[in-house]
Amino acid sequence: MGRTIAIASRKGGVGKTTSAVGLARKGKSVIILDCDPQHSTTISLGMKEPDKLDNTLASAMLGIINDTDFDPFAGIAQHSEGVGLLPSNNALSGVELALVQAMSRESVLRQSVSRVKEEYDYIVLDCNPNLGLLTLNALSAADSVIVMQLN
Repeated sequence: MGRTIAIASRKGGVGKTTSAVGLARKGKSVIILDCDPQHSTTISLGMKEPDKLDNTLASAMLGIINDTDFDPFAGIAQHSEGVGLLPSNNALSGVELALVQAMSRESVLRQSVSRVKEEYDYIVLDCNPNLGLLTLNALSAADSVIVMQLN
């Protein structure tokens, strides 16, 4: 069973994405979930137009919120270095709004992660730079947390 690591900070520019990608290149079976609507990890791993993607973290989380049947592996892209990526796009901002009304809103991402956890050694959650519902979901889904801080 995979170990889930959230990388979080309430501030941007402290190295969350760099750390997430760095962790993913250690020779294990790793997937990064880009939990940031600004989709920095998605862009840094080579996805040119994330807003044109149909299957992203947003669609997986909406599948949980709406209790619809979906393929949890849909949208996972393999990077050339062997790292899996569930990309993000601007639609993730709408998911954060949908979480406000959702039942068990703090566990939506955990439910999504649980569907793929057996396939990976590590699931890395690159959080957005705030302490909103998306970050709360990542912290709830995580076995470990790396808190980034800029002095």
